[in-house]
Amino acid sequence: MDGGQIEIALHGTLSGVGTEEWDACACPEVADGGRPRDPFTTYRFLNALEESGSVGPGTGWQPQYLSARASGQVIAVAPMYAKSHSQGEYVFDHNWAHAYERAGGRYYPKLQIAVPFTPVTGRRLLVRPGLEAMGQSALVQGAVQVAADNQLSSVHLTFCDEAEAEAGQAMGLKLRTGQQYHWVNWAYGCFDDFLGSLSSRKRKTLRKERARAQAFGGEIVHLAGDDIRPEHWDAMWRFYQDTGARKWGTPYLTRAFFDLAHATMRDDILLIFAVREGVPVAGAMNLIGRDCLFGRYWGCIEDYPCLHFELCYYQAMDWAIAHGLGRVEAGAQGEHKLARGYLPVQTQSLHWIGDPGFAEAVDRYLVAERAAVSEEIEVMTAWGPFRKETREDHE
Repeated sequence: MDGGQIEIALHGTLSGVGTEEWDACACPEVADGGRPRDPFTTYRFLNALEESGSVGPGTGWQPQYLSARASGQVIAVAPMYAKSHSQGEYVFDHNWAHAYERAGGRYYPKLQIAVPFTPVTGRRLLVRPGLEAMGQSALVQGAVQVAADNQLSSVHLTFCDEAEAEAGQAMGLKLRTGQQYHWVNWAYGCFDDFLGSLSSRKRKTLRKERARAQAFGGEIVHLAGDDIRPEHWDAMWRFYQDTGARKWGTPYLTRAFFDLAHATMRDDILLIFAVREGVPVAGAMNLIGRDCLFGRYWGCIEDYPCLHFELCYYQAMDWAIAHGLGRVEAGAQGEHKLARGYLPVQTQSLHWIGDPGFAEAVDRYLVAERAAVSEEIEVMTAWGPFRKETREDHE
């Protein structure tokens, strides 16, 4: 690449970029025949959101996919959306919006570079290998220029990876940190090996919890790839609606999303169902990455003690061990995960604020927040369930 002129474009649909060019930037690692690092930025996942109406008109997530082209080739893309609210982002800026609007500003619409409804760390500035510096710079400059030209308040790049966080700060974006709880597979041969790394009291507690869950009166099944049948999505939809109605009112995904997921990406999906008398009564949906199992959705139509922990955490850990995956990420928040072997890790996001005065106030807030997050991660890690010698071995 000669480093000549780079053309920035916005696309209202993914088809404006195309499957091959998008995935050449989003998941070039699949050229060796393996899985993508994570499936969330692939064309098939983002397109399922778009084609199902989970994003688009009426959702507050209006696609404005960003591309950078040089020498006739797309070298970088970003999943960008014009947002009319701050729902489904998991990096909460509601207080920023309220403060800005109380001061007479207009916070929405804003630009969001993110995977909708997905609090999973990964690349957000998707660049062909070897062109990272040029591609990342072009995408960031393009997004900021779009915001400035349209008098939008801000640009937010959420759940980016560490390399992007470092590059974004060098370009003048503001760093925000948060935390999640992830489980690490330290080369366990089986779940009992993991239990052996815990303190005696925690080990006994987890064994009792699993026994209670597995006494629900049925069987637990794992379904992936062609083992997933269309009727399984009817059950998963019921579970998803139940949880969505209780947690955030209106589920983000439409029913059509699950049908599209079945058609185009069931090889990326693991369903874990609790089945009683032939009927699924609870279930968890996971997406499979190259070295990580990503827990996404859970629900139930009958309540049983500890079944949530069993399906969402322990069964996911079992599957990851059996398939040689290095991590399980079970979603956002949840200090209750700590006692079950999920330790706190830092997450990153990047922000551009157009108004200089407001940007200065946000910057002061972020400095204090970063210090608080760092301290909390240190404290919570020390409170984890692992034996002292286990912690020392892996520090």
